[in-house]
Amino acid sequence: MNSPLAITAVKLLVAGGFGVGKTTMISAISEVAPLRTEELLSELSNGVDDLAGVEAKTTTTVALDFGRITISDDLVLYLFGTPGQERFWFLWDELARGALGAVVLADTRRLDASFAAVDYFERRAIPFIVAVNCFDNAPIYDIEEIRVALEIDSRVPVLLCDARDRDSTKDVLLTLAEHVLAQAESAGRGTRT
Repeated sequence: MNSPLAITAVKLLVAGGFGVGKTTMISAISEVAPLRTEELLSELSNGVDDLAGVEAKTTTTVALDFGRITISDDLVLYLFGTPGQERFWFLWDELARGALGAVVLADTRRLDASFAAVDYFERRAIPFIVAVNCFDNAPIYDIEEIRVALEIDSRVPVLLCDARDRDSTKDVLLTLAEHVLAQAESAGRGTRT
């Protein structure tokens, strides 16, 4: 009798500021209908949520997004998207528990909205990469300009992406996986990066 394969579940986060495309990214890659906790923006959010650069946004994630990708019979990725607004940041600690790594999704129209996520993962020593979501008509910057603006260490990968595109999102997740593995190998050798 064959014993069933043990399934390894890998938890990854997609984080970033309000309106950077976290829900869109998870929706683009998930093999199942993603769980979304989006609600309509209401008058109560006026003066609380900064809509500068995302004036057409009508919904917001109030808890998390969730998606799944089966890599093989014994490896499954679980993607958790964090809420972007400061008033929901208290959820990040629970969402980050057990995560092997994170994508910090950034928007060049509002790079400053990425500082909190970068700081969060740096302080907790959770490996992360920065993926810049290339919105239509958004300013275009060189990757090194973005690295300098966000004060990202040279060892942290920074790449451009289109969160709407499955292949682009796949490239982001592969870059994250490679970075997480490199971090684990460095830690195993006693070198912290």
